[in-house]
Amino acid sequence: MSQSDLFGAAQADASPSELAQLAASLRQQLHHHAHRYYVLDNPEIPDAEYDRLFRQLTELEDAHPELRTPDSPTQRVLGQVLDGFAPVRHAVPMLSIRTETDTEASGALAFDARVRRELELGPEDPPVEYAAELKFDGLAINLRYERGTLVCAATRGDGEVGEDVTQNIRTIGQIPLRLQGEAPPVLEVRGEVYMRRDDFERLNERQRSKGEKTFVNPRNAAAGAVRQLDPSIAAQRPLSFYAYGLGQVDGWAVPDTHSGILDALIGMSLPVCAHRTVALGAEGPNGLVAFHQAMGRLRDQLPFDIDGVVYKVNRRALQERLGFVTREPRWAVAHKYPAQEQLTQVESIDVQVGRTGKLTPVARLKPVFVGGVTVANATLHNLFELRRKRVRVGDTVIVRRAGDVIPEVVGVVAGNRLAYVANFRMPKACPVCGSEVVREPGEVDHRCTGGLFCAAQRKQALLHFAQRRAMDVEGLGEKLVDQLIDGGLIRTLPELYKLGIAKLAALDRMADKSAQNLVDALEKSKQTTLPRFLFGLGIRHVGEATAKDLAKHFGRMDSIMDASVEQLMLVNDVGPVVALSIRKFFDQPHNREVVEQLRAAGIRWEEHDPVAVDPTTLPLHGMTLVLTGTLPTLSRDEAKALIEAAGGKVAGSVSKKTHYVVAGAEAGSKLEKAQTLGIPILDEDGLKALLTQA
Repeated sequence: MSQSDLFGAAQADASPSELAQLAASLRQQLHHHAHRYYVLDNPEIPDAEYDRLFRQLTELEDAHPELRTPDSPTQRVLGQVLDGFAPVRHAVPMLSIRTETDTEASGALAFDARVRRELELGPEDPPVEYAAELKFDGLAINLRYERGTLVCAATRGDGEVGEDVTQNIRTIGQIPLRLQGEAPPVLEVRGEVYMRRDDFERLNERQRSKGEKTFVNPRNAAAGAVRQLDPSIAAQRPLSFYAYGLGQVDGWAVPDTHSGILDALIGMSLPVCAHRTVALGAEGPNGLVAFHQAMGRLRDQLPFDIDGVVYKVNRRALQERLGFVTREPRWAVAHKYPAQEQLTQVESIDVQVGRTGKLTPVARLKPVFVGGVTVANATLHNLFELRRKRVRVGDTVIVRRAGDVIPEVVGVVAGNRLAYVANFRMPKACPVCGSEVVREPGEVDHRCTGGLFCAAQRKQALLHFAQRRAMDVEGLGEKLVDQLIDGGLIRTLPELYKLGIAKLAALDRMADKSAQNLVDALEKSKQTTLPRFLFGLGIRHVGEATAKDLAKHFGRMDSIMDASVEQLMLVNDVGPVVALSIRKFFDQPHNREVVEQLRAAGIRWEEHDPVAVDPTTLPLHGMTLVLTGTLPTLSRDEAKALIEAAGGKVAGSVSKKTHYVVAGAEAGSKLEKAQTLGIPILDEDGLKALLTQA
């Protein structure tokens, strides 16, 4: 009996109180493991085990809706699309803090001097103890917990009244729906919702690939996600959270210091940034200076944006003595860093060809110091992004650079264009090799069709050609490819097979034995198969499966190269986009020349006349199988080849449309899902029997 069946049986025999205990236990386990994963980045169990526990709780709550609670992990993404956000009046106003624009050490010293003056401390009095932390570039949020359960999340708004964004905040994995330990009757936690830079880049890349609006910076992206009226859309935006303070508190002995408060919040399972310090004793303001400088050096390496650090008088008793002025606390200040966005002028727009053939418009700028470096070039991503931002030569633009992210133009300063300048147009021929430039239907990127011939694509083409699933040239890795191409030893693929031991041995870290091994590997690779060779050419949209289908359908390389779009579309799973891509590739004379030169270099494969086979007679026709685990004698590739030769398809994930799952040793979550869905499970012998059935 599977784990799912055992769980179902346990439910059937349980009393209402036992079911309630089971649901509580599952919730507690899931909260614990979510905290380990999202906050501590130190999971104790694999994802499959977490998914199993989550599935069990979902099944239990579906069968017994009365067990579903507001803090259940199953309730993170829920709710209807809203017409608007309800106003929330803050029990304790969410006030802003004063900004110190002096970015030098004197900014920290000035804050200390003001604090000491307000506290009427003289030179002989001891230093004030300060807490220092990062100033995140995100959106301030107030989380209200009642008896440990999250009941409301609200934006800052005007400080007095914010907006109820609870349904969107619940989608953030780092924010606990229930606090750990003994929770007070009311605890309001304040912090920052932000978006990591890598998540921001992935989000924008996804937006660009769909031809949709991109976001200017991580802060705007985070704010837009928090204020989404549809929580299902908000759930797709990768948000994070750090706590940094308190709002209303009832029934809790608040620690005496700000640093103590943050320590206590960590104990309740709330995420608090580790980059913080307490400036103690004689260190005083000099400790703040050291922290500001250290974080400034670390700024570009952080996974998220900051625009400064925050200093706070650490002891709450002193905070109360200092009080507020014009709605800002006297006991805190934000010490800024230089901006990571600056204004400059576009001097020209060029096109850069990437390793995969993608053409990217690049703005050549009047050099400007931004994000710690002098920037003279900034990406415009693609033609549609460039047009959307309305960038033209001569414009004054906003340039952004944060961390290791490539500098980009995020917008044009309106009204600064002095004269008419024509719109930028993508070239019709590759600026590197002269091959035709195409943009496929539905795509936003323009690409060079030069492939094997284009100098900009040489390294990528060579690595793809030599990989294990293509020509399988053992020992030809990225570092060696860099040396071969940067050193001018190779300009085209066929030249790879002209390399001798003497040339190779002269390369850095390449001994005679290594050179001989590579020469031997190249010689061995000459005996290949038509599908491997075809895949190795790197034709866009032609993966392993398509290469096999093409070889099986046409039988000969020349037939493939000469096939029309209509003939290509007769091949299994080849549609108009793939057919056009193949045709465009072989329409380039230099690509056909590379194929001929590789043949002349001695590369061979078996060819045959295409044999008309009725696919409906194959034993696995119309069936989808999933492979998981390690089989006794068949490799994953061998098993896949056998299934495809018998007319079946191999999928990467299990669904209701899966006919069989073939499981070997150490099978994982795919096997569990198959058992849950009742899909037949085969071992290697069962697969072989299925392949030989009439």
